This record gives sequence, structure tokens and C-alpha cells, in this order.
Amino acid sequence: MLNLGKPEIPPGWLILNGQPVENDLAYQQIYTLANKTITIIDNYISLKTLVLFKHAKQNVSVTIFTDNTNNGLHKVEFDDFCKEYSGLKINIKKANNIFHDRYIILDYNTPDEKIYHCGSSSKDGGRKITTITKIDDTSLYKPLLAQIQNNQTLQLR
Repeated sequence: MLNLGKPEIPPGWLILNGQPVENDLAYQQIYTLANKTITIIDNYISLKTLVLFKHAKQNVSVTIFTDNTNNGLHKVEFDDFCKEYSGLKINIKKANNIFHDRYIILDYNTPDEKIYHCGSSSKDGGRKITTITKIDDTSLYKPLLAQIQNNQTLQLR
């Protein structure tokens, strides 16, 4: 993994082919930066998506916007994870088939807000070369993020 910035809070990561552990470490590092909320936009989620949250601060609220393409995450896995990591409040909402790319939004609508664009799903990073990049001008994303906040809850199977 090539850290594309200062070690304390990098603006991005280049994750090379064959580096799934480095991918996981990058996501975990990003999630530890959140103080209040983590919002994920990713249509390809799985149990691994949830496992990467276990290093987030306690009482951080997580919202995942997804259409759960290929039914990668199942209700029993979600329920088991929520029981074991009860300090994390996780909501899963429909993405309504409008997203191609993946995003991480930390501390949405606060002065500490950060947005990252992710080339691959967190569960798949390291299989092929991918990049995670911090977005400097978050104002472009504000209307879209506001629009999806009231999306319906996704019912897992």
C-alpha cells in the first residue's frame, strides 16, 4: 500500500494487486477518524464490510447505503454482528440504484466532515489495483447526501 500523504491523516491510498490486508488496514484507519458517524455508499457489501467497522470508536453511528447487489450480506450475518458489536449502531438503507462509485463519509454534516472516494468495495480491495482518495471540496456532494438521508431501510434476506 502506498500512502499518498502525511502518515497521520493521509489524503489517499494506492492499494496494489495482491494486498487485501493493506486494503483492510486503510479502511480501518479511515473508520477510526470518525467521531460521530460513518456513512458508506457501496452496492457490494458483505460480512467483511461490517467487520472493518469493529475498530471504529464506540457509539459511532454507521449508515450503509446499498442495494446489496448479489445479496452479499445476509440478515443472519448482520444480526450476529450487531449482537457481538453492540457499541456500533448500524443502519442499512436502500441506495435506489443511483450509485456506481463507492464513498465513505465521516461525521456527515459536521465541521469535521470528510469524504473519501473508493475505487473498489471495501470487501474487494487488494484483488486488483485500487485507490481511496480524500475529496477536498465536499460541497459538491452536499445536495446528494441530503437527498438520500430519508431513503427506505433495506430489508436483508
